Amino acid sequence: MRFASPFLALALVATPGLAQTPKSNFPEGTTVEKDVAYGPHERNKLDVAVPKGDGPFPLLIWIHGGGWEAGDKGGFGPFAGQVARGYAVATINYRFAKHAIFPAQIEDAKAAVRFLRTNAKKYHFDADHFGVGGLSAGGHLSALLGTSGGMKELEGDKEAKPDASRVQAVLDLFGPTDLGKLSPAVAKDNPVTRLLGGDTGTKKDLAKAGTPQTYVSKDDPPFLIIHGDADTLVPVKQSEDLQAALTKGGVKSELIVVKGAGHGPGISSKENSEKINAFFDASLKKASGGR
Repeated sequence: MRFASPFLALALVATPGLAQTPKSNFPEGTTVEKDVAYGPHERNKLDVAVPKGDGPFPLLIWIHGGGWEAGDKGGFGPFAGQVARGYAVATINYRFAKHAIFPAQIEDAKAAVRFLRTNAKKYHFDADHFGVGGLSAGGHLSALLGTSGGMKELEGDKEAKPDASRVQAVLDLFGPTDLGKLSPAVAKDNPVTRLLGGDTGTKKDLAKAGTPQTYVSKDDPPFLIIHGDADTLVPVKQSEDLQAALTKGGVKSELIVVKGAGHGPGISSKENSEKINAFFDASLKKASGGR
């Protein structure tokens, strides 16, 4: 497989039915905080947007794409429109591969979740109902958050309680899910090799550690996976394999394969938007008593 520049442009890809929303278009009374530090690195920053009211509100966390080496949290990502639907929203930055190889990226994502849960009272979050989503590299990290809940070795902080980084719903938009299969064992320079600090033949253990299927267990949260069957960058087989592993492990999941859709383009549709909204509502709002 050959990686090209589109992989680095994924932070800008619109997600189905979840349009970008400028701050001025948030509902009146929305509280917005930007560049909140959740860790010591310059990339350990997040933004939050909280609806008007006392809450507690279920929280959706967006993780941007960009091949683990580009992208930004700016604009609240395509989850911004969910504020009007009664969700608090957060969007996070994380260290790129040039800053630190894997598992730094998932360690940052978990640190962000722990920070948000620790500060749930301050921001009026429902700490028991956190959803996460992302596209491409962000989809990979979202899926890994979902399956590795309780796995202390990926927390980064030895003192952290691993259950504090658990999430209760996962939206994976065409994310890589098996790093060993995504990149040839002898490949020397592509986003996966830069993420791992070497080719997948040499870094087999690290590639396995970065593969969501490695950690699937029956207590994982529900997954909604969307992938185009014309994706030449991350083949749809990656999502099919994840969904098969989730099903085998007794985890509730749904895979939507969009015919003719590539790596982002062609994914968006009214039907997918409604699926995403219904998925989060069923997983987070109904589970919390309809808040």
